[in-house]
Amino acid sequence: MSGLKIEPMKEPDKIINYWKKEKFTVACIVIFGLTFNNAIVLGPIYQGKLLDSIAGAESLDSVIRLAVSFVFLIGMIQLLRYFKRFYIRRFANNTSAVMKLMIYNNIMHKSLEALENEDIGNLMTRAVSDVDVCVEGMRKFTTELFDTGVLMVSYLVSMLAYDVKITVLSTLYIPIAMALAEKLKNVIYKYSASFRSKSSYIAGIVYDAIENAMLYRANGMEAQNGQKYNDDLEDLQSKAIKANILENSMQPVYNVIAMLGVITVIYLGGAKVIEGSWTVGIFSTYIVMFAAMANKASKAAKLFNSVQKSQVSWKRIKPYLAEYQSKDEASDIDNSSTELSVKNLSFCYPAAREPIIENISFEVDQGEIIGVTGPIASGKSTLGFSLLGLYPYIGSIRIDGKELKDYSEYERSMMISYLGHKPQLLSDTIYNNITLGNGKDINSVMEDVCFDIDLQSMPDGVDTLVGSSGIRLSGGQQARIALARTLLNKSKIIILDDPFSAVDMKTEERIIENLKANYKNSIIILISHRLTIFSRINKIIFLYSDKTAGYGTHNDLMKSSGFYAEIFNLQCMAGDNND
Repeated sequence: MSGLKIEPMKEPDKIINYWKKEKFTVACIVIFGLTFNNAIVLGPIYQGKLLDSIAGAESLDSVIRLAVSFVFLIGMIQLLRYFKRFYIRRFANNTSAVMKLMIYNNIMHKSLEALENEDIGNLMTRAVSDVDVCVEGMRKFTTELFDTGVLMVSYLVSMLAYDVKITVLSTLYIPIAMALAEKLKNVIYKYSASFRSKSSYIAGIVYDAIENAMLYRANGMEAQNGQKYNDDLEDLQSKAIKANILENSMQPVYNVIAMLGVITVIYLGGAKVIEGSWTVGIFSTYIVMFAAMANKASKAAKLFNSVQKSQVSWKRIKPYLAEYQSKDEASDIDNSSTELSVKNLSFCYPAAREPIIENISFEVDQGEIIGVTGPIASGKSTLGFSLLGLYPYIGSIRIDGKELKDYSEYERSMMISYLGHKPQLLSDTIYNNITLGNGKDINSVMEDVCFDIDLQSMPDGVDTLVGSSGIRLSGGQQARIALARTLLNKSKIIILDDPFSAVDMKTEERIIENLKANYKNSIIILISHRLTIFSRINKIIFLYSDKTAGYGTHNDLMKSSGFYAEIFNLQCMAGDNND
């Protein structure tokens, strides 16, 4: 459903609220459901009258009028049934879309720490499969509330009108079928829960196999993983059989139990026909009503079991159903000038015991490029990541005089662009990978990252498909497309974590010059191991292994830090030798 509009909904974790939300649709279901299921009893009645008319040798005109009336009545009843089913399906479709969008929105607003603790396969199964199972249970319940509940009452009242004794005696078996279904609900719930859990596990295995296909192939793990996957599939099949066999195989049993009363109907109803108090038509009407009610009773029993399955899925998705969060509005963001002030910044990942960086301080003005470097595990990437404000930090990070944590999540996303170690490309076109659907022109940014020349050799240009994770492109091309995406909006602060690792040094130099020339309204934080271009940027933060830091221009650090000077000179010598 395109353009689905989510209306504010209180307490989405209460299932009754989904019926309340669809007031108009539910009203139509009630109107057409009641009308259809009360009118349907007229079918057997007119059928009986038609039989009596034929058996009584009435005139042909009379028989034809009854037959036409009977056909017209059946047609109208089926039309009512169509509208009832239409609105029930509409309710189910809307509810499914709402639930899935709310879960998606909930996931998008989860903290990174919460997302890191999620099992992807389990999350995907809940967001798609469990929603479908839950909504299908809601649809069946809504359908059977009328097609079984109302219809059984209509038939029962009509049968009582014909004969109280026969009706009471013949329907004694119906509660037995329902009681049996009630007894089985706990068993079905247990098996269904086991099956849903295994389904989530299987989804996780598939996701892992796709994500790490190259790793497993390179290490000869495909056969071993294939055998394990086959074993898990057999276990899933076993659990699926257990989860479904009681629900589906018991339907005939429920039907047989409920239909045992037909013996009473035939015996006592036949006696009334023989003694003349009932006609053949009345007997036919009564037995059709009884058979229909008994059949509906068996479906009601099965419905109890179906509801147990949907309750399993409901409990699985319930924690992910939260009130819809709309996009925040950005306020007080002035793109004409930018100042970044970091004082005594310390940062520790939630799972770590000690901070990765401590007491880092620096200030940056608009148009400056700040390099961040240091030995392995000195906290370079952590410093860049901490500036996003996605995790709690100690100290102060102020953008334009306002603390970073005081900006909303949406405002931060509008002010800061970030490029991590991995290009993270979508299996889509070059254009869509850069714009992510915002429809902007990318010609200038393609020149900034020196990709315009590459496009000349691609017949489809920016519409070239990059393949899964950019597999159809070289490493350098992947890196520059990801860089173009990060630069596209010319955000106030642009954080680039090792963006040139797969790019040759001459291309790196050209890109740096483009950044200096075309991004004068931005602050660029450049994290890199390669220091050869650091002499061309404004200032440098050099992080030492002992968590201390040096800060200044390239010339300042060449004089004050022997370690920095040694690394820079070695890299320059290596570059000269390669030339």
